[in-house]
Parts: sequence; C-alpha cells; structure tokens
Amino acid sequence: MALKQIKNKIISTKKTGKVTKAMESVSAVKMRKSQERAFLSRPYVHAALRILARVSQSEAFGSHPLTTKREEGKVLLVVVTSDKGLAGSVNSAVLKKVEQLKSAGEEFAMIAIGRKAVEFANREKITLLGEYTNLHDEVTLADVKEIASVAQTAFGEVGVYKKVEVVYQNFLSTFEQEATMRQVLPLDTAEVHFMMHGIRPRHGKFSQDTVAPDAMIDHTVEPSAEVVFDALIPQLIEIILFHAFLESKASEHSARMVAMKNATDKSKEVTKFLTLKYNKARQAAITAEVAEITGGMEAMKK
Repeated sequence: MALKQIKNKIISTKKTGKVTKAMESVSAVKMRKSQERAFLSRPYVHAALRILARVSQSEAFGSHPLTTKREEGKVLLVVVTSDKGLAGSVNSAVLKKVEQLKSAGEEFAMIAIGRKAVEFANREKITLLGEYTNLHDEVTLADVKEIASVAQTAFGEVGVYKKVEVVYQNFLSTFEQEATMRQVLPLDTAEVHFMMHGIRPRHGKFSQDTVAPDAMIDHTVEPSAEVVFDALIPQLIEIILFHAFLESKASEHSARMVAMKNATDKSKEVTKFLTLKYNKARQAAITAEVAEITGGMEAMKK
C-alpha cells in the first residue's frame, strides 16, 4: 500500500473516532437524563398503585371490563423500539421476542413505536393498529395518551383481543439491558408492581434508593368503586406504557453510548496500527533511497 493511501486512511480513521466520541458523550448525557426521569416518576406510580390496592378487593375490580381475563382472541403487542440504529442489540432483542411469539403460532397484531418496529411489521406483514415514530427523548404522559387509548379501545372489543402486552428494553445498568414482555390488559396488580420495582437499576446513582411501605388503612370509597376504577384504570395503563417508554429510552442511549465507546476505542487501535505501518513503509522507502544513492556512488568510483 502506498504511503499516501495509508496516510489518507489514518486521517479518515481519526475523523471517524472524533464523530463516535461525540456521539458517545451525547448518549451519556441523554442516558443519565432518561434514567433520572424514570426513577423520579416513581412516586406518581406508587401513589396510583396505593389507591388501586385500597379498592382492588371490591367486586367491582374483578368484574371491570379492563380487568376481566379472557381465554379466546388474539394478542395485541405494543412494541417499543428506537427510530435510529447504532445502538447494539437494543432493537433486535425486542424484535426477537416478537418473532418468538410468531414462531409459537400465536395470532397477534401490533402497535409499533419507533421506525424499527414499523419496518419490522411491514416486512413481516403484521397487522398494525397504529404506528408512531420520531418520539422525542422527553416523553410525557400526553405522548402516551393516544397510544393507550388505541390499546384500550381494541381490548374493549369482546372476542377480538384476549390481552395487550408491551415489549420493550428494560434498563438494568449502563452495560446491561433486557428485552422484556409485560401484560398491560387485562390489568393485573402483580404485573404493575413488578414493573414498578423494575424501574430501579441494579447499579449506579439510584440503585440504593427505596420507597417507604404504605400503611394499611381502611378507606371508604365515594361515590363508588366503579367510578374510581373508570378513572383510575385508564391512568394506570398510561403509566405502564409511559414507564416502558422511559426504560426503552434509557436502554437505547446506554447501548448507543457503549457502542460508540467501543467504536472510538477501535478507531484508536486502527490508527495506531496504520501509523506503525506508515512509519515502516516510510522507513523502507528511505532505506531504499539511501541504498540507491550509495550504490550510485560506488558505481561512479569504479
């Protein structure tokens, strides 16, 4: 390889390393913000769950349309992915969960969140009840309302869907995320509790934080448990999806940060290897020139 080609490769590799380093820094900031938002929203989840726990013993809870278990019908999946790539196996792990369900022969439709989920559904010819792309990092409950409404309306059609599940990446630590599938409807208090405790990461700033247990108090529900459930359950559905989005965002930025760090380290290795190769080639060229000059001088003496 010519010296000029090697030098151009070194320059190109260094430029790539600068880009990946910048993307690593940006993803690190976004990851921290997403993780903080996921954890700082926990008090709201606890408050809603405490209300649910206090009134869930009533007959109205078990007979509510959004809590009644069904045996027949399809599954509606809310699949949460990112719009962009360069994030390791974050998206592929989520889509693999969907593929496993398809391989098991389960009939299902999808609500696709993120461009990767939309592309997957179109490629596999899966029925889409909704597709949402370009969701910003600062996800709010307002962003989730329409998606929760679509899922709730679809589940309300008796005989069509037996349950609604959300598939997303659960954030465990900076270097570890886990593709997770959780039931949204019919609403199960055990599932909601499990999701809530899963918000806390295994390592890092918020790993040691705890929430005080709720006191057991007997409450009188007014005007009635039915009215409270009609208002509370739709909000809990929004909260479940909201936290799935927050977990997914934190996982995406974490995985991208790690991927970009690996790319930056690799660019440094390649630059070092090419620099060594360049120096060897240059030294060989200098040695060859010196040998030619010496040989010419010896020939002139003769």
